[in-house]
Amino acid sequence: MSRYDFRSPRLFVDAALAPGAQVPLERDQSNYLGNVLRLGAGAAVLAFNGRDGEWRATIAGRKRPEALEVAEQTRPQDRLPDVAYVFAPLKHARLDYMAQKAVEMGAGRLQPVLTQHTQVHRLNTDRMRANVIEAAEQCGILSLAEVGEPIGLDRFLAGRANGERLLVFCDEDAEIADPVAALQAARDAAARGVDLLVGPEGGFSTEERALLLKQPAILRLALGPRIMRADTAAVAALTLVQAVLGDWKGN
Repeated sequence: MSRYDFRSPRLFVDAALAPGAQVPLERDQSNYLGNVLRLGAGAAVLAFNGRDGEWRATIAGRKRPEALEVAEQTRPQDRLPDVAYVFAPLKHARLDYMAQKAVEMGAGRLQPVLTQHTQVHRLNTDRMRANVIEAAEQCGILSLAEVGEPIGLDRFLAGRANGERLLVFCDEDAEIADPVAALQAARDAAARGVDLLVGPEGGFSTEERALLLKQPAILRLALGPRIMRADTAAVAALTLVQAVLGDWKGN
């Protein structure tokens, strides 16, 4: 029997969850349950808030879903691996895709950085957080990835000057070598967390590359012999990091 319930609708709620609690529904949530899913009073759903685990609840309300009545916990709260996905923002749908896939891959934080060749300099972080919630609802994820406000690449690098965290720099100019072996060799350096950096499709400027290569605790990672689009590189790099340094091996 699967440890996940894929049949019941899952809903993120920003309220404490405990036996007997009643959680009011927002208008959009009420519309989704009542008009989209055609669910009414007494129907079962799964609720989570990113803090208290997952709970089975039933819909309450007369004419439309108005609240959730919380019953019992179905899964305890977990925690995400200490992997921050650091990226240059893309445009619209591709940014939505990248945020959703990063959440599905288990990133604990999404940190946009602005570079000289970044395509987008104004970022709707509320929309990105909505993508984080939607991906978590659909994929059985209990912990929500943090979403940072956009900052300049130089400021981000200055903030990690102590070099306690491993910086995995996806570099198309790195030697084509075994990326799994390279990450395995960096396990000790990754013990205090990983910052995975994927740059813009125009690449980093000469000045930015020089600044990056001066960073402490840095691993230049090649993603094979072909150049990938930034959203594809995100999925490929997160797969490698999670498989070797993240929680795919039970770390």
